[in-house]
Amino acid sequence: MNTPQILPLLSVKHLKMHFPVRSGFLSRISAWVKAVDDISFDIYPGETLGLVGESGCGKTTAGRALLRLIEPTAGNIFFEGNDILKMGATELRSMRRWMQIIFQDPYSSLNPRMTVGNIVGEALKVHGIVTAEHLDSRIKELLDRVGLSPSYRTRYPHEFSGGQRQRIGIARALALNPSFIVCDEAVSALDVSIQAQIINLLRDLQSEYHLAYLFISHDLNVVQHIANRVAVMYLGRIVEIAPAKKLFESPKHPYTQALISANPIPDPDITHNVTILEGDVPSPLNPPTGCHFHTRCPDVMEKCKVMEPTPLEIGTDQEKQLVWCHLHT
Repeated sequence: MNTPQILPLLSVKHLKMHFPVRSGFLSRISAWVKAVDDISFDIYPGETLGLVGESGCGKTTAGRALLRLIEPTAGNIFFEGNDILKMGATELRSMRRWMQIIFQDPYSSLNPRMTVGNIVGEALKVHGIVTAEHLDSRIKELLDRVGLSPSYRTRYPHEFSGGQRQRIGIARALALNPSFIVCDEAVSALDVSIQAQIINLLRDLQSEYHLAYLFISHDLNVVQHIANRVAVMYLGRIVEIAPAKKLFESPKHPYTQALISANPIPDPDITHNVTILEGDVPSPLNPPTGCHFHTRCPDVMEKCKVMEPTPLEIGTDQEKQLVWCHLHT
């Protein structure tokens, strides 16, 4: 008997996010910043896909484009088989309850003029999920679930620590019972001990509500702990996707190898070689031809400079790695 195939919850196809650069007296478009330049990936129900890369590689832009917080330039984003880029305002508003985001900065992502109860309950009112008589009990339930006292609902964001504010942000994201959440550097602004608490909370919530996460981070140790699969971005493009364990044990792309080699190991008795990449990251305003990484790659070949690499599958279904690199063709 054939095992039924699990379909992706979210499927991204050839997504592009280009920002115009305007100049001159008439502010005409003179160039385009290619922040996200043709990326494709899938996220399955209950899965965490880590998205990593250097600052400025396009991780956050990609995450926000998925939710249409910014309008993508091109591509398709299928959520449960429906292309959200073709939805009108009414359809999109209805779809938003299933797709939420936890922002990076717990200080600026909460409205300082609103109480915690209003912040968490706002979406419930907008979407009409609960009646007015049950609203307060639902807010209490959400605050309790993220480890906050229900009595906090009458207080304001400035009265809380960074970790507590991020818990409020998580409660807000959970309010509509979504199936997919973008975690945009959700723990990077927090102390290490608080990071561990928030990560454990996210894992518990994922298990309880069968959530799928796109976990955007520059901290490889955090990603290794929480992600099922990892996608590596460089200058607007994905260069490798693999199961987390496989990626950290046997990275295939030279950029992934350099990232992992630079990841600090919290044990002074362990020594490892660090790959130092020479040169600066090129500008997304004028990215290199061919493979975007060829200007810094220690293994560069002539065809890397002129030919864009196509994805190559390495390994079996369970351990399959996708790598965009001419070294493996």
